[in-house]
Amino acid sequence: MKRVRKAVIPAAGLGTRFLPATKAMAKEMLPIVDKPVIQFIVEEAIASGIEDILVVTGKGKRPIEDHFDANAELEYNLRSKGKTDLLKLVEETTDINLHFIRQKHPRGLGDAVLQARAFIGNEPFVVMLGDDIMVDEVPLTKQLINDYDRTRASILSVIEVENKETRKYGIIDPLGESEPGLYHVKSFVEKPTPEDAPSNLAIIGRYLLMPEIFEVLANQAPGAGGEIQLTDAIDSLNKVQRVFARQFTGQRYDVGDKLGLLEANIQFGLRHPEIKDELADYLRKLEIPDKELEK
Repeated sequence: MKRVRKAVIPAAGLGTRFLPATKAMAKEMLPIVDKPVIQFIVEEAIASGIEDILVVTGKGKRPIEDHFDANAELEYNLRSKGKTDLLKLVEETTDINLHFIRQKHPRGLGDAVLQARAFIGNEPFVVMLGDDIMVDEVPLTKQLINDYDRTRASILSVIEVENKETRKYGIIDPLGESEPGLYHVKSFVEKPTPEDAPSNLAIIGRYLLMPEIFEVLANQAPGAGGEIQLTDAIDSLNKVQRVFARQFTGQRYDVGDKLGLLEANIQFGLRHPEIKDELADYLRKLEIPDKELEK
């Protein structure tokens, strides 16, 4: 059985939800306190045992490459001034096997994953979306790898959402649990209306996929939004080989929208050793007039 040792991080989106901030800045570089979003994703991959990571980028994403590259001038400056703690933080972002490829046209998540075909070869791999920061005792990516070691099949992660939210997600039609929290799946539906949704178990941004998904994606017709949808390809794959769904019970931060990003900054700020006490004091003292809440 081949080990899961490679991950793909699609990062080619335009980030229109965060305009004007993302007009000249990659959305994956938006900070959570003092760390860009994409670094959380890379750190989860490494903590899960991933050895090589491919980042699929697009126009205007060069700052991602720069962030994970060495900066000799900065490192020299920190070293000469004895700022060893900051130097360590900078050096931790460079000793990683990161690779980059461009998605030349924005044809959807499925097409972005297809760009990794040559990099992955004939191996199982993980897809990690940068819009989701996951927090749990065992990293979610590692949970999926552990499931793969037992099932030898593709597995994706799901959470329960309110019925009215189904139109925002891919939704699974579960057949039942093979073990607590691990579902057999009948089918996968991309962004159904609440009336048509087969369940309220929504796909979130971690997938462990068998390499056969690439052949499916290469022949996949455009779906919702006129794009190549990864969910549609997974549904097709599920017709010829098993695909499971793992229910995530940890803390998910949806940093793909403004409120989620703000919530993540507050929560991580309350754990940050430099600012947690001052931030907690500020939040305790914060009084928002009713008229402001009504606006």
